[in-house]
Amino acid sequence: MPVSRKPRRNFTTDQKVAILRRHFVDKVAISDLCTEYELQPSVFYYWQKQAFENLAGALQPALTTSSREKDLEREVEALKAKVAKKDGVIASISEEYVTLKKALGEP
Repeated sequence: MPVSRKPRRNFTTDQKVAILRRHFVDKVAISDLCTEYELQPSVFYYWQKQAFENLAGALQPALTTSSREKDLEREVEALKAKVAKKDGVIASISEEYVTLKKALGEP
């Protein structure tokens, strides 16, 4: 007879942040939080590890829209220049090919 399992619970990111905040800001013990939310301590520590690994990204200054736009404009200009250079090379090679074909008398 198979043992029935509880369905796996999925906490939203906001719920995880709220639980972690209660520990770090409100100084609620991890054991109390795990009992209250029916969590395994290893799950709590995993969330804590994820939070600290992603902390650097959260503390980086956000790019303002104008600087982001400037970066994108520079990238677009660089790509346009690259395409124009490739078009020039293709045109030059095509011209040489047509000239050579005419010189050899091929149709």
